[in-house]
Amino acid sequence: MAALGWLTPRRRSATARSVLAGEAAAEAARRASLAPDDSPLLTEAPEAGAPEAGEPAFPVAGDDRAAAFFDLDNTVMQGAAIFHFGRGLYKRKFFQRRELTRFAWQQAWFRLAGVEDPEHMQDARDSALSIVKGHRVSELMSIGEEIYDEYMADRIWPGTRALAQAHLDAGQKVWLVTAAPVETATIIARRLGLTGALGTVAESVDGVYTGRLVGEPLHGPAKAEAVRALAAAEGLDLARCAAYSDSHNDIPMLSLVGHPYAINPDTKLRKHARALDWRLRDYRTGRKAAKVGIPAAAGVGALAGGTAAAVALHRRRR
Repeated sequence: MAALGWLTPRRRSATARSVLAGEAAAEAARRASLAPDDSPLLTEAPEAGAPEAGEPAFPVAGDDRAAAFFDLDNTVMQGAAIFHFGRGLYKRKFFQRRELTRFAWQQAWFRLAGVEDPEHMQDARDSALSIVKGHRVSELMSIGEEIYDEYMADRIWPGTRALAQAHLDAGQKVWLVTAAPVETATIIARRLGLTGALGTVAESVDGVYTGRLVGEPLHGPAKAEAVRALAAAEGLDLARCAAYSDSHNDIPMLSLVGHPYAINPDTKLRKHARALDWRLRDYRTGRKAAKVGIPAAAGVGALAGGTAAAVALHRRRR
């Protein structure tokens, strides 16, 4: 993987970088899924709900050329994994309070807007890359297990988890597909008992992060390229596969498969899904549930005011 480090964004077009990011994610996902793992898995899976009236039975049991691909942030998990990971790193003194305020503001924006904003998500990933630079991959993997238990385990949507379990029960592989770091995504997938994860691949040399990415963040078209690459490697028929997401940014991925689902959809995805007669599921307690409240990342008392100030500053700039 390190050999690809010379392929800087300036030397590749955006489309080519998406392909590179997707292929790197697929390679990392397959390698991780084949590695032995002793991590504890979720022992009690929620029961899958019955199909809505008029829907054919799905997934189809025994179809080994079908698989399911789940977006992570606000589809499987409430909030963004990268922000929760940042909170855990702050607790372990990887960076200073002013940087945590920045993470809190980014999470506040995600929660209030209810959608992934590429500019804000890119800013968050740039912050994460600078923080992990020089650290060993094995160190971050170990810490990631702890952070999952502290900040992520109780944020999994039971309804989406049940959908994933239905695919597993049918004998199909289930993959997370996310812009979060592939190491973080792999931990979440293993803890949920899923097959593996496609995520953003950070370059490492001799097991140490360099602070650079392979390709670009796994976002938008790059997710579709990752799913396409993995399907080719696994011998899957995308027309028989399913994909699940909350964001219109994932329409390229959803459009690849024969069974697209809009889960907790943002306004643009809801409109698109209805126009194309895609299936919808909303597991939020209210229509605007994902847009309400100050994030838990601002739970440190001094940060609540900082987050509010950031929101006010953003509004003034607009």
